[in-house]
Amino acid sequence: MKAKELQKQLTFEYSDFTENHAAETEKACAFAEGYKAFLAKAKTEREFHAAATELLNEAGYRPFEPGKKYRSGDKVFFNNRDKALIMTTFGRRPISDGLRMNAAHIDSPRLDLKPMPLFEKDGLAYFKPHYYGGIRKYQWATIPLAMHGVIIREDGETVQVSVGEKAGEPQFVISDLLPHLSAKQDDRKLKEGLRAEELNIIIGSIPFREDGEEDDSSVREAVKLRALQLLNEQFGITEKDFLRAEIEFVPAVQPVDIGFDRGLVAAYGQDDRVCAYTALMAELETGEPEYTTVTVLADKEEIGSYGNTGLSSEFLLHYVEDLAEAEGANVRTVLRNSICLSSDVSAAYDPTFPEPFEKNNSPFLGKGVAIVKYTGARGKSGSNDASAELMGKIISIMDKAGVCWQTGELGAVDAGGGGTVALYVAGRDVNVVDIGVPVMSMHSPFEVTSKFDVYSAYRAYKAFYE
Repeated sequence: MKAKELQKQLTFEYSDFTENHAAETEKACAFAEGYKAFLAKAKTEREFHAAATELLNEAGYRPFEPGKKYRSGDKVFFNNRDKALIMTTFGRRPISDGLRMNAAHIDSPRLDLKPMPLFEKDGLAYFKPHYYGGIRKYQWATIPLAMHGVIIREDGETVQVSVGEKAGEPQFVISDLLPHLSAKQDDRKLKEGLRAEELNIIIGSIPFREDGEEDDSSVREAVKLRALQLLNEQFGITEKDFLRAEIEFVPAVQPVDIGFDRGLVAAYGQDDRVCAYTALMAELETGEPEYTTVTVLADKEEIGSYGNTGLSSEFLLHYVEDLAEAEGANVRTVLRNSICLSSDVSAAYDPTFPEPFEKNNSPFLGKGVAIVKYTGARGKSGSNDASAELMGKIISIMDKAGVCWQTGELGAVDAGGGGTVALYVAGRDVNVVDIGVPVMSMHSPFEVTSKFDVYSAYRAYKAFYE
C-alpha cells in the first residue's frame, strides 16, 4: 500500500465547515442573524429568561404541573425564580429509559452594583460595582456601558431598568489614565492595570440646584443628589431602594459581523448564551422525540454554579424527581440511564497568542462544535472527564447526522483551566460530556465566534434530541 493511501486510512483530521459543509453556508449565516437579534435583547440572565419564555409560550409550551401525566409530544417548562429555566418535550420511551438532557448557562461576566453604590468625589457622581465572574478588569475601562436590572421599591413594585441601549439614551463609562501621566500605573502587572475598587462608573457631573440659587453650597454632594433626582424621576426610586435591587452594568455594544467575509460574530455575553440560544432553538424544534428531553438554562455558572438558580443546587434534581414520580419510575434509574450535554463554550485557538494553547488539542474557529472530554485545571482538577463509551456514543450521533465537530481542551496543561456545570450534573449519577462553541477573547466585553460553529452547535443539539 502506498504511503498516501495508508496515511489516509490511518490518520485523522477534523472536517472544515467551508470545505465539507459548503451547502449549509447560507443556512449558517441566516441562523446567525436570529442569534444576533436575540443576543441584542438578552444581555442579562433575567432578560434571556424573559425572551426565552416568550418563545416557549408562542411554541405552545405550558407551565409544568407536578403529578400530571403527560403524553408523547407534550411540551412544558419550569420557571426557577425568573433566572433559570427547564424545558421538556416528552418522548415515546418511558422516563425509566433515561432522559436526553442539555444544560447551558445564561449568566455572563459583568459589573454588579454594590448594595450602597452611589458616591460623589471631586465633582463627579459614581456607581461603585463589584465585578461578577472572571474578568480582565482593564478591559472594562473606557468602553460604553449600559445599566440593566430590577429594583424592588418600598411599595413592593418591581421596576425594570434598562438605560444605555436605545439611540439617544445616556451611557456610562469607567475612566482610565492618559498615557502621558500613567508611568506608575504602567509599572503594575497587567491584571492590576485597573484594580477592583478603581472600576468606578461615572453617572453624573452636574450638581443639583434649587430654583433661583446660583450655587450649591447649601447642599452636600450636590452631583450625587442630582443623579438621585433623575433616577427618582425616571424610576420612582430612592437611594435605599438599591438595597432591594439587582443592577448589572454590561457593554453597551450590539452584536456585529466581523471581517469583510462576515464569517464571525462579535458580541458581549456569548459565553454561554451562544450555547443557551442554540440549545433553546433545538428544544423548540423537537417534535416527538424517542427520549424525553430536559433542556436547562441555568444561572450562576460564572461564580461556581452556587445559589438556588445554579446547578450546584437541587432544582434540576427536584424536577427530574417530579417527572419520575408522575410515571411511577425510580428516579435513580432515570438518572443512571440519562445522558447530558454540558453545553458550554470552549477556548478557541488564537494565532496571535499561541503560547497557552496546545495546537493539536485546541478547537479552532470555523471547524465546528467542540466536544470536550474534560475541562478542569492541572491534573484535571474540577473535571467531569467523560467516559470512552459516552464519547463513542456522542461522536457516532454527530457523524450520523453530518454535524461538523472537533475536540479540544481548555489550553495547554498547567496553562490555566476552568470548569463547567458538567461535574454538578454528573454528581447526580448522569453521563455527561461537554460540547459547545469555541470562543475567542472569552470573558471579554466583546467575544468572537464563528457563524459556522454556532450553526454546528444547533445542529449537534438537534441531532442529540432526535
